[in-house]
Amino acid sequence: MKYVHELKLKVRDYECDLQGIVNNANYQHYLEHARHEFLLQAGISFAQLHQEGTDAVVARLNMQFKTPLTSQDEYVCRLNIKKDGIKYVFLQDIFRLPDEKLCVRAQVDTVCITNGKLQTTTPLDHLLEPYFMKEE
Repeated sequence: MKYVHELKLKVRDYECDLQGIVNNANYQHYLEHARHEFLLQAGISFAQLHQEGTDAVVARLNMQFKTPLTSQDEYVCRLNIKKDGIKYVFLQDIFRLPDEKLCVRAQVDTVCITNGKLQTTTPLDHLLEPYFMKEE
């Protein structure tokens, strides 16, 4: 699959549990950080969106755990994005480096709440449109 963004990181010791593998909750942090970095690259600031009355929030998250990461592993978070109605759907994969072993596959559905109302956000659509996956 071709991705529109990737972010390389390294597992920190405190992210691992008693078994010596990354605690499942930390994968959500990895995915979120990659989404935020992607949005910044696309010229979108969460802080500015909030100040303008729009909050992008996670509506649904589905994660499939494949291969655990361990302390000091290097990994890459890759993502794609598509629009589905009012939802922005992030398709994200985490791969261990250097062997590119799939660790997590996730779908993160996000929506925007503007001035307290769930709705589509035209300015955000315009900024993200170049990155949306095209139907094949």
